[in-house]
Amino acid sequence: MADEQRVIYLEDIETTVSPTSKAENIPVTPSASQDAVKPVKVTVKTTEATGAVKRQRTLMDMLSGPPSGKSAEPAAKKLKLTASSTSSGSAKIAVVGVQRLNAIPFSLSQYIESIPEDHRQLLKLECESMGKSWLKLLKEEIKKPYFISLKKFLWEEGVHGPDDSAKSLKVYPSPKNIYAWSNTPLGKVKLVIIGQDPYHGPNQAHGLCFSVPKGVAVPPSLRNIYAEIRAEFPEFEPPKHGNLSAWAENGVLMLNTCLTVRANQAGSHSGKGWEEFTDKVVDVVDKYGGANLSSGADPDMNGIGRGVVFLAWGSWASKRVAKLNKMKHLILTSAHPSPFSAHKGFLGNGHFKAANDWLEKKYGPDGKVSWCDLNTAAN
Repeated sequence: MADEQRVIYLEDIETTVSPTSKAENIPVTPSASQDAVKPVKVTVKTTEATGAVKRQRTLMDMLSGPPSGKSAEPAAKKLKLTASSTSSGSAKIAVVGVQRLNAIPFSLSQYIESIPEDHRQLLKLECESMGKSWLKLLKEEIKKPYFISLKKFLWEEGVHGPDDSAKSLKVYPSPKNIYAWSNTPLGKVKLVIIGQDPYHGPNQAHGLCFSVPKGVAVPPSLRNIYAEIRAEFPEFEPPKHGNLSAWAENGVLMLNTCLTVRANQAGSHSGKGWEEFTDKVVDVVDKYGGANLSSGADPDMNGIGRGVVFLAWGSWASKRVAKLNKMKHLILTSAHPSPFSAHKGFLGNGHFKAANDWLEKKYGPDGKVSWCDLNTAAN
């Protein structure tokens, strides 16, 4: 382990503290997905006078392979963990072992050299237009066979590089905007809105779900979003445009499940690989979302994802976030804001205020989203 100590988020360690001072060894059996890891032994010591709790854990036989000619058992590594109880019974936990977001190295030129030559042209768009905080964590994902297959499909559709795609391209959004969502740095993400397909009409989609460029009529779903915000924040004056770029600049990740669509053909690019890729994007947010937000009086948490808000409207979006840890994140679900379903639970859901209440409690006043400020949006 490197000399530099790094902190990871550790969830919910529960112990029963008896009134007498004693020490006991508790075997912990790993989950089925941790077949390579032997049972972990946790030593718990308690003191009657202070109620302080000290835990020390040694995690044996981590994932390193055996030396040649030696036992097949993995070499041992150690994780140290300490927890101190508070008057409320909650524990503050620090663990050594995982890389902080800003400490993850990335060289774009070296990465491009690592891409097989016959795939470099296919991945030129990603290398040139995806935000680097995202690319360094998705770089191996976009080399996978399913993503290369997706890029070959898009190439046939006319989607090439940011500036050299087919002139008569009938795929939305434009190639340079496919990864516009990634302009929100990963460590600054505080809230995620899950969409489904980009708008499939001309000049509508620009890479942020529910958002349209200025000069384009505000879509019906977005009008209902504005109506709900006004119901929760009476001071909100809905703008005459539908550009939500100001939210993106404020830490809101607006992510469609499919990132492209053929003109006038809703769902035409579903099942091609985008769903698997954006699932991975959600996994990355799960791990590192909010890593560079204020950590208050706890600098040890800098660079570590401590949880964000997910807004999942409609059954499609709800399925995308079902796997997430509800103890770490705030996950709010309701009906979709479409005119066909908004009256079935979207209008009146209180999501925007609930999100800000949670974010303020976790990250302080600066953690809140400025829902009402859309006048600074770009064209």
